[in-house]
Amino acid sequence: MFVRSITRSRWKLGGNIPGTRPLIGQKCSISTNTSFLKISDEVREAINTGKPVVALESTIYTHGYPYPQNVALASELESIVRIHGGVPATIGIFDGVARVGLDPEELIRLAASAGKDTTLKLSRRDLSYVLGLRLTGKTFHGGTTIAGTMILAHLAGIKVFATGGLGGVHRGAESTMDISADLTELGRTPVAVISSGCKSFLDIPRTLEYLETEGTSVATFADGRPGMVDFPAFWSRDSGVRSPLTIQDEKEAAAITYAHTNLPLTSGLLFANPIPSEASIPKNEMDTFIEDAIKQADAAGITGKDNTPFILNKIKELSGGKSLSANRALILSNVRRGTIVARELAHFESNHGSVNGNTNTYTSSISPTPLPTTSPVASALEATSSKDSAILSADIVVAGALAVDYSCDFTPFPGQDSNQPPQLHTSNPSTISQSIGGVAHNVAKAAYYCGSDVLLQSAIGDDLSGHVALQQLAAEGMQVSGIKTLPSITGARTAQYVAMNDSKKDLFVAMADMGILEKADELLPVWTQQILAARPKWFLADANWDAGNLHKWFKDAKNAGAHTAFEPVSTAKSTRLFTAPDVEVPVFPNHIVDITTPNICELGSMHAAARNAGLLERQDWWTVVDALGIPSFGARTRFQDVATRKLTDQGIPQQSVQLLPFIPCVLTKLGPQGVLLTMLLRKGDSRLTSSEALPYIIARTGIEDNLHDVGGVYMRLFPPAEVVSEKDIASVNGVGDTFLGALVSQLAKGDIPVEKAVDFAQEAAVLTLKSRESVGPEIRALKMK
Repeated sequence: MFVRSITRSRWKLGGNIPGTRPLIGQKCSISTNTSFLKISDEVREAINTGKPVVALESTIYTHGYPYPQNVALASELESIVRIHGGVPATIGIFDGVARVGLDPEELIRLAASAGKDTTLKLSRRDLSYVLGLRLTGKTFHGGTTIAGTMILAHLAGIKVFATGGLGGVHRGAESTMDISADLTELGRTPVAVISSGCKSFLDIPRTLEYLETEGTSVATFADGRPGMVDFPAFWSRDSGVRSPLTIQDEKEAAAITYAHTNLPLTSGLLFANPIPSEASIPKNEMDTFIEDAIKQADAAGITGKDNTPFILNKIKELSGGKSLSANRALILSNVRRGTIVARELAHFESNHGSVNGNTNTYTSSISPTPLPTTSPVASALEATSSKDSAILSADIVVAGALAVDYSCDFTPFPGQDSNQPPQLHTSNPSTISQSIGGVAHNVAKAAYYCGSDVLLQSAIGDDLSGHVALQQLAAEGMQVSGIKTLPSITGARTAQYVAMNDSKKDLFVAMADMGILEKADELLPVWTQQILAARPKWFLADANWDAGNLHKWFKDAKNAGAHTAFEPVSTAKSTRLFTAPDVEVPVFPNHIVDITTPNICELGSMHAAARNAGLLERQDWWTVVDALGIPSFGARTRFQDVATRKLTDQGIPQQSVQLLPFIPCVLTKLGPQGVLLTMLLRKGDSRLTSSEALPYIIARTGIEDNLHDVGGVYMRLFPPAEVVSEKDIASVNGVGDTFLGALVSQLAKGDIPVEKAVDFAQEAAVLTLKSRESVGPEIRALKMK
């Protein structure tokens, strides 16, 4: 406390701390928002309470990636920080004001301004220019470079900054003096920067020499490699130039940062993180691309600030786009590693204290801003984001269960009858596997694997299972802004599903703990806002939500202009669509669900629930059924012709038709018998007069009857895509979910009718049937025929 007070009074007097360089502006408490610098409430609160904070630059969004890919990247990077326990502080200039911590709307607007004349690339020299001109009525957006980001991060009290690649000394700099301002900033601003070295078309030996002159400590993560390692060359793990120092892991980087900031030294730290091995481009291959690009730049007379963009573009062309994918991979890796460094640094500060207390001297006078919370669930919203994660565009939104799946496959002892099911009231020999699943997760992942832009909305607990699930989804590139973590104080646990299968991998019995979704009612408005903002083409919900919430969600999705689909989940939960208390189930054309995909048992439960609730006696139901044009005699014969006598005897076609007023498309999954499609056609639908569809038209509405826009009924039995032998079945978990996800991924394309997408969806389901994963990764290669 005494040291902090002396330091602050010297700033007020304009004096300097002995042995240090003058601090920027020599002014105390800069981070208490001014007209030039605004720090978000979330970032200020995190700094003052000792939470790990990671600075993120914005030039990558304004001058790196085009819109809307830059928005997706921004959301992904912030999500990585949150997943690993940190608070992201994206830094940039917004409407002429320096911002530390942009909210989702601001970040989207900044990213959308990429390429405009009023969106600038800003280093140290540019900050006063762009901030000052706002006072004259000229406002700019701006992406901050490494140098610009370091300055603003330091003013806010942020000590760790994760970025992509560092600027450096250009080749021929002995005559051009072309040296990046990033290097001089590292010599004067005490921030730890995590990057993948500098781009290999720069002069790496001279870059390291310059950093040494500036007093910047440079160390490279060994990643398990023995001895000294190379300083990385951005796209390649090795540069042929030894790193000045080598460190083993994030804890060592944090310890160095802790000592550095507590001396205090005024130079920065550079921790070089080699690109992940799987994304690295071999050095000799990269060198060839670089030499060719430099030759082309020289031939075209490209110099100065235009040189780097020109070379980068040429390298992208010469590498066939590999440099771009490598660039993305290393950025994700750096942000992850930077967050872990920040987290370890927070541990050091919490356990050992600091000569400046728990916070940087710049923020010592800030009082934490209390965040409004009305319940533990509301607290979860703030813990995830100050104003929710960035809303991304999405063709498909899926709401429901994200769970840890356990698959227990009965494996009889030698000599046991393999046709017998597992024995009750005792243990059974089995093979047990674990994966990330849950109905909504599986549906979303299947659609994502099929190429759709998907947003998954679910809740997880603040536990290991939940964190692992988030990490896996983020690592695969899926959007995670719709997944909310409920705090342990609510008693919420990440959902779990245990399937016990017989020796043929058919489900024998299952147990599901989905109680967390019952604790997430207060999150519904947030998820609804995401739907309204994203305006997806399709919204899918599983039956793990209670009946009232299901109806509300489907109505909101319809209001957003989305088509809707319902996954029944189980016989018990499938009834929820028809059992909402005090909620009337609307009929066609005002229905709230367009498609459902039950199995035989779930179809029966849904039909029974509708009947028991009196829905099949309502006048509006009868009005639609009468309009379908199904004759009172002869319908059974027609059902047998299309759907087989066996299914007709089971009542499958009849039940499907009777549900059409509520859900005009019913796809009943029949296992090895395939899929039965029963669909209400609107008046004027081309299939009513098509010779190709003629065998599947069960009934037509009379020409004089235009009531409810009903045209007729289409029914078609699709044989299975493949009869999979017992030995090739890996797991039945996720097969039906995959079917729905793959189906809707095709329908979201806009010009594909349901019947054309069924075979594709069945092929996807077969790939999952043969996979130990909840959704078969091989689906990625599946193409529509």
